[in-house]
Amino acid sequence: MALTVRKGTVRLSGSCGPEEAEDLQAKLLKRPGAAVDMAGCEHMHAAVLQVLLAAGAPVHAPPEDDLLRRLTAGLPRHEAKGAPRE
Repeated sequence: MALTVRKGTVRLSGSCGPEEAEDLQAKLLKRPGAAVDMAGCEHMHAAVLQVLLAAGAPVHAPPEDDLLRRLTAGLPRHEAKGAPRE
């Protein structure tokens, strides 16, 4: 998995295995309120999903994969600043 951080967004891409869960947790703890971009994520181990659920990090971009999108549907969504609320 490529785990990168840029401008307050943690980006997950490729295959996110169990070995990345601890690194993801550390990055999210270091950056409270950071959004998560999963658009390039192709596979996600349950340990990574558990970190995301526990952190409650808002999703900036959901995964393109239909199954992953459904699995992560319970995560909060990132609201752009100034965007109207529905």
